[in-house]
Amino acid sequence: MTEFVIPPPVPVSLPVAGRTAAFPVGRVFCIGRNYKWDRHEAAPTDMPPWFMKPARAVVPAQGELPYPPGTSDFCHEVELVVAIGRGGSNIDAAQVQERHIWGYAAGLDLTRRDLQQQAKRAGNPWEAAKAFDHSAPCTPLVPAEVCGHPKSGAVWLAVNGVERQRADLSELLWPVPELVAMLSRSVALQPGDLVFTGTPSGVGALQPGDVVSGAVADIGRFSMTVRASREPARHGIATSLAGA
Repeated sequence: MTEFVIPPPVPVSLPVAGRTAAFPVGRVFCIGRNYKWDRHEAAPTDMPPWFMKPARAVVPAQGELPYPPGTSDFCHEVELVVAIGRGGSNIDAAQVQERHIWGYAAGLDLTRRDLQQQAKRAGNPWEAAKAFDHSAPCTPLVPAEVCGHPKSGAVWLAVNGVERQRADLSELLWPVPELVAMLSRSVALQPGDLVFTGTPSGVGALQPGDVVSGAVADIGRFSMTVRASREPARHGIATSLAGA
């Protein structure tokens, strides 16, 4: 058995709907936009950009959502999340659903938008804007053997009961199989990887006290309350739900 000089971190995991066993989270890949934000936009010819968040950014999409430090423009982006069950390189898009996708969830790609805009202007990386604590809330995963591979269904988000984002999965500019195949041409995907597949128009800022709710098709539904960052957190990482 390997000895460590400090205790190794507790593995991150997501609960699975209807099961006691949890899904281990490896890496988190996020796709930029991937919906038309303007009906007059031309169809894209290039694959969308992508970036990463640390696994420990994944938290349960429930309860309280801490307002992060260092920003005054904390934005929501609701997305379909894909869980990879079998990895690989240079995956054929036609084989993605049958061989590589384990399940699906609803998630939020939370963003410190002001830091992102500063990074864009300076040509700097986006980590400070995207990879902060609690920046990737997810609902419990639904196995593909239960829900199939959804090609349509509403993607929506509301703040304090007022809808801000709405689209349909059929409106994804690049469907899930193409996204997974694209990523696999750049990095070898591994079991446990998550892919956030992009967000519809209507992204906006959240304030302490806001109730943010939303859903993706019949995959997952969430509701969280934003709290001021000075208050202590009341839940841990997604691992804490594994036995709940």
